[in-house]
Amino acid sequence: MRPGTGPRGRGRVLHWIAVHTVAVAAALFFTLPFVFVLLTSVMSDDQAMSGELWPRSWHWSNYAEVFRTPGFLTWWRNSLLYAGLGTLFTVCSSLPVAYALARFRFRGRRTALVLVIATMTLPPQVVVIPMYLVWAQQLHLSGTLWPLIVPLAFGDAYSIFLLRQFLLTIPTEYMEAARLDGCGESRTLLRVVVPMAKPGIAAVALFQFFACWNDYFGPQIYAAQNPGAWTLSYGLESFKSAHSVNWNLTMAATLLVMAPVIAVFFFAQKAFVEGVTLTGVKG
Repeated sequence: MRPGTGPRGRGRVLHWIAVHTVAVAAALFFTLPFVFVLLTSVMSDDQAMSGELWPRSWHWSNYAEVFRTPGFLTWWRNSLLYAGLGTLFTVCSSLPVAYALARFRFRGRRTALVLVIATMTLPPQVVVIPMYLVWAQQLHLSGTLWPLIVPLAFGDAYSIFLLRQFLLTIPTEYMEAARLDGCGESRTLLRVVVPMAKPGIAAVALFQFFACWNDYFGPQIYAAQNPGAWTLSYGLESFKSAHSVNWNLTMAATLLVMAPVIAVFFFAQKAFVEGVTLTGVKG
């Protein structure tokens, strides 16, 4: 009997076929919606409403028309401001807290960690009314994105927890060697910990960037009355209402909203996957 022709060999072949069939089916399940959006976005107005799946002619000018829509570039700029500053503030404020919870030994450390985790279980809808009253009536910042950006400068519970888990995987010998060389805690954090924690920082940064870029609830609460402060996620709803019969333009706008997130993920997916994987090594 030739190798691979027995029952065991046939079983391996069937297992290989089953696994790859499931993988191909899953890939098609996640890919086909994006293909549909792309194909619809380059159709003419008439064909987009006809139900045909393949464009008769490719209208790439639909994307230029979306950019010419009043307010679209402003929404793009606001989204970049919100996502960029929000990500920067979250990383800069959460990393020192995570470092302290991971490496310092002080009374109440476990209690502080439990409090950080407890805030993750609190739905944002619970505090939205008192927070809105503070930002709108006391600080007069309604109609802007600052009520969403400024709180991120004081840390984010999920980012703190994720970074703390990653920092626990870094051997303490590196930090002890830095202290023996005369480095203080701040210098140790910047010179030793940050370079070694790049995958974890990248994961946190990507999570926060995606959360800010896709945020619809926050801009709806604080910026709804000022179209000049709308983000892409919120402005897309207005765009869809104004172009309810132009599915090609709506799909083009949707793809332009998704494109930065997809591009950022593909360029940083290696560091992202490594950071998320290593955060679960120690508890």
